This record gives sequence, structure tokens and C-alpha cells, in this order.
Amino acid sequence: MATSPTRSTWTAVFCWLTVLLEGYDLVAFGATIPTLLKTGHVGFTPAGATLVATVSLIGVAVGAAGLSPLTDRFGRRRLLIGSVLLFSVFTLVIPLSPSVEVFALLRFIAGLGLGACMPVALTVMSENLPARRRASASTFTMTGYHVGAVLMSVLALAVKEDWQVLFYGGGIAGLAVVPLMWWRLPESSAFLEARDTADRVTARDLLGPRFRRISVAVWVGSFMGLLLVYGLNTWLPQLMRTAGYPISTAITLLLVLNVGAVIGLLAAGLIADRYGIKPIATLWFGAAAVLLAALSLRVSSSFLLNLMVLLTGVFVFSAQVLIYGYVAQAFPAQARGTALGFTSAVGRLGSILGPFVTGALVTAGVAYPWGFYFFAAVAAFGLGAVLLLARTPEPDAAKAHTPL
Repeated sequence: MATSPTRSTWTAVFCWLTVLLEGYDLVAFGATIPTLLKTGHVGFTPAGATLVATVSLIGVAVGAAGLSPLTDRFGRRRLLIGSVLLFSVFTLVIPLSPSVEVFALLRFIAGLGLGACMPVALTVMSENLPARRRASASTFTMTGYHVGAVLMSVLALAVKEDWQVLFYGGGIAGLAVVPLMWWRLPESSAFLEARDTADRVTARDLLGPRFRRISVAVWVGSFMGLLLVYGLNTWLPQLMRTAGYPISTAITLLLVLNVGAVIGLLAAGLIADRYGIKPIATLWFGAAAVLLAALSLRVSSSFLLNLMVLLTGVFVFSAQVLIYGYVAQAFPAQARGTALGFTSAVGRLGSILGPFVTGALVTAGVAYPWGFYFFAAVAAFGLGAVLLLARTPEPDAAKAHTPL
């Protein structure tokens, strides 16, 4: 079933915008924490802020594991639109929360929708392009994540202490996209072709003999990848401060890291489409491990330091996204949404653990250099997981894997 260029373009736009919403949300609560604590809004304390942040991430993980698999039963289009609607409605009402507990509950429910958004969008985008371009489909779509984070940062600087605007803006933006998606977003042709087949796949089948090896490998890779992404984005400035760099340098390096992330996402997908996802993911995780270990060294040259952090961003962020590209190519259409949902959900556990472990190292006073050694070891584990994968991911390649 062919997809017209116009329908294909609309699909790409909506998938990118959906991932942008998640990038926007990534920064939203963090940007409001200083004001919430300063004003004591509805009794916010540091413990309350930690509760909300943790519950939000748990909601995202539950949404990815619980809602994404429904795409293989009910269709990509319905789930993507429904997920954006769920996230948008509950984000919009967050400023009306009468207590910290209600605030956390609303963030959890919004997280359910948000958690499903990204894997479903990646599934749709991967099926919108030929199989040979599924690496770049994933990496290009994920650039929206960083654009959303940048937009939220700019908006947060503009509104200052009017933090409610951040949530109203996210909710309204999502609700504005929903009717457009209903009007223009087509159902995935791959889903339509696969839905009537007898070969049904459930979440339990991911750990069955057919898929076990590949599932475990991509889950470990995703876990390690998102641990790195969230750990570095949360603690890099403090690690650099602990290493003795000025605070202005430490904050600038976070920007440099994310600039490198966008460059890496664009480059990794194009290169992986040409040379294969596994060899490029292997190279990316290996380079990330070396660069992270190298950052434990005190560098006197500003140019060299910025270059090292830029390259770290290039390899760290896109290494994890290449895992999504591999999953989209390796699993058949009737299992693709389920596989991407669980891969994302396991990765979310890493996103929770990364900042926690790094924060513990900071508290213990050993963040430098041990924080960078820890991150290097995590990248090495990611490399080991990628090495377990077949070189060429084909939809039926998982059948050839022997059980672990």
C-alpha cells in the first residue's frame, strides 16, 4: 500500500511535533521548581518537588509499557492522537492543583500520555519511510525532542515567575495539534497490512524464544543510553564545577553538549542507513565510553574542552536513539509498537537511575572523577548490549536468534 508524498509529509511533521512536546515537557517542571520553592506554592518543598519529578518519570515509563503495545491492536493513528490528547488535557489543568499531591497525580497521568507519545511516533515514522531509512527516521524525529527543550528554556526565561504559562502553553499546543492530526494523519500502511495476519504478538512474546535475545539486548542498550542522557543533562554542570571549572563554563558546556546531540542525531541516522545500524551503534557507544572517561582529565584549553564535550554530545545522545532504529527494523509490523514501547519503558528506568546515582556521587563528594568513570562504564555496558545484536536487523531476523 503506497503512501502519497503529501500524506508522508504530514506524518513526518506530526511525529516530529509529538516528540517536540516531550522535549518541551522535559524542561517544564525543572524550570518551575525554583519559583515553586521560592513562593511555597500549595506547600511545595524540596521533598515535594522530588516526589513530583519522580512520579512524572514513573508515569512516562508506565505509559510507554502499558499504552504503546495497544498500537499493535488498535492502530498507530488512534493511539498517537489519544496519547497527545491525554497529555495535553492533564498538562493544561496542572496549574489548578490545590496541593502537591494533586500536582503529582496530574503529572503522573500526563506522563502516561507522554510516555506513549514517543514510541508510537517513532513507530509511525519508521513505517512512513522505507526500511533502509529507519535509522534516520528515528534520529531525525528525535531532533524534535531537543528543539522542544530549547523552546521551553526560551519561554521559561521570558515568563520568569509566571510558571503557569509553561503548562498552559504545553497543554494548548497539544490540543491545537490534535484536530490537525485527526484531519491529516493517515493510518500506517504497515499496520493495515499486518492487522489481519494470524501471526499475533503479545508483550509476553518479547521474552519468548523468538524474540528473547534481541529484546534483552535492546532493553539493556536503551537503559544504558537513557541513563547517560538524563544523568549528563542533570549533573554535567555540577560535575564540571566539582572539577574546578568556573560556573559560567560549566553551564555553557551543557549547551555545547546538546548542540552536539543534534549534530549527532542528524549524522548518526544518515551514516547508519548506509553502513548498518549495529556497526554504527557499536562505534557510537564505544566512542562515548572513551570520551566520557577522557572528561575525567582536567583540560586547560577551553577550545579542547568544548570540543571534547561537543563530541561527547554527538555520540552519547544518538547512540541510544539508534537502538530505536534497530528495534523498528528488526521487529515485524505486528510487534513493532509493543517492542518500541517496552524498549522505551526500560530506558525510562535508566533515566530515573542516572540522575539518582550521579546525585549520590555528588553528595558523597566523589563526583569528580568517579562520575565520569561511572558514565564511561555505563557506555561500555551499552556497547556490550549492541554486540549481542545481529548485524543486519530484518523483521524476521529474531526468529534466527537462539534463546539466551
